[in-house]
Amino acid sequence: MGMLVNIILAVQILSALGMIGLILVQHGKGADMGAAFGSGSSGSLFGASGSANFLSRSTAALATVFFVSTLALAYFGNARPTSTGSVLEGPAAAVPAPAAGPASTDASVPAPAAVPASGAAEIPKN
Repeated sequence: MGMLVNIILAVQILSALGMIGLILVQHGKGADMGAAFGSGSSGSLFGASGSANFLSRSTAALATVFFVSTLALAYFGNARPTSTGSVLEGPAAAVPAPAAGPASTDASVPAPAAVPASGAAEIPKN
C-alpha cells in the first residue's frame, strides 16, 4: 500500500504544478478588452477564443485530478492498519515453568523461607 500512496502523491504534485503553470499562462478578464481592438492573438494555434476554452478546460481537468488524489491520500492516511507489530499490543507471553528435574539434595543451598500470608516479613523480637 505504500507504493500506491507514493504514486498518488506523485500524481498530486504533478497536477498541482500543472495547474500553477496553466493558471499563470491564462489571461485575466482585463486582457479581453485589448484583444477586441486588434492587439490579441487571433491567429494563434487555438483561434481567437479557443485558447481561453482550452486552458480553462485543462485547468478544470487538472483541478479534478488534484482533488481526487487529495481525497485518496486523506483516505489512505486515515486508514489504520490492523496491527502495528508493536510488542505492547500482542498477547502476554507465558512465563516458562521451571524444568522438572531431580530434587536437589545439596545441603549447602538453604531452602527458601516461607512468606507469611499477610505479605509482611516477620521481625524477630529480642
